Amino acid sequence: MHQNKYNEMQQQEVENKSEENKKPDDRSGVQVQGHIKIWDPESGEVIVDKRNAIHYENMSQALANSLANKTTGYIHEMAFGNGGTTVDTTGVITYLTPNSTGSNATLYNQTYYKVVDDNSSTNKDTSRNKMEVRHTAGNKYTDIVVTCTLDYGEPTGQEAFDNTTKFDGDFVFDELGLKSWEGTENGSTNKLLTHVIFHPVQKSLNRLIQIDYTLRIQSLTSFNETTSTGTTTTTTTTSTSTSSSSSSSGSSSSY
Repeated sequence: MHQNKYNEMQQQEVENKSEENKKPDDRSGVQVQGHIKIWDPESGEVIVDKRNAIHYENMSQALANSLANKTTGYIHEMAFGNGGTTVDTTGVITYLTPNSTGSNATLYNQTYYKVVDDNSSTNKDTSRNKMEVRHTAGNKYTDIVVTCTLDYGEPTGQEAFDNTTKFDGDFVFDELGLKSWEGTENGSTNKLLTHVIFHPVQKSLNRLIQIDYTLRIQSLTSFNETTSTGTTTTTTTTSTSTSSSSSSSGSSSSY
């Protein structure tokens, strides 16, 4: 009888230690997806509709600096360029790979930019060049919708009509990206956060173009509880939020 009582006490002690040794291990990740739509808001014509590449190194710094309130890292401008493709004499287009590695990554050949931060004093049209944060309670993702409008008269020096046969013009755009603020407008230290390559699109005096650039930031979370008793370790995953993998470029997105 005494032996049974002793065994019960020993078992209870082991269970108590087991409970004490449970170590919460809250592991989470962040997934960022990007999607652009370039269109004519007057005619409704959609010119480009596709996903983009995320520069994860620069994006991680931007997120950290923004969360730490370091006054840098937030999206400030949209950069446009004409170096993302090559067109041979027969009209065949070759698309280059988006620049998404290296902290000093840039567009292949930036020819224009526009401030999209509606809190910036240099943004002269905050109703059409702005950022919105969209979130629905209960969802584990939040969208940043960046809107940039190239009006009829911009950029300065563009052609009158969109009928060029030269695809290397400064305003025949085939690449664009979002850049962070690092202390200077359009500065060399501003980091490329996203990059997308698309078929050449001419901006001319006779057309108005709007770019809707959506960044979806999603939390991927799991809670692991590890129990250690002697040489035995068990891990239980209690919750997991899943999402489809991000595509660096390709077909249109559903958001």
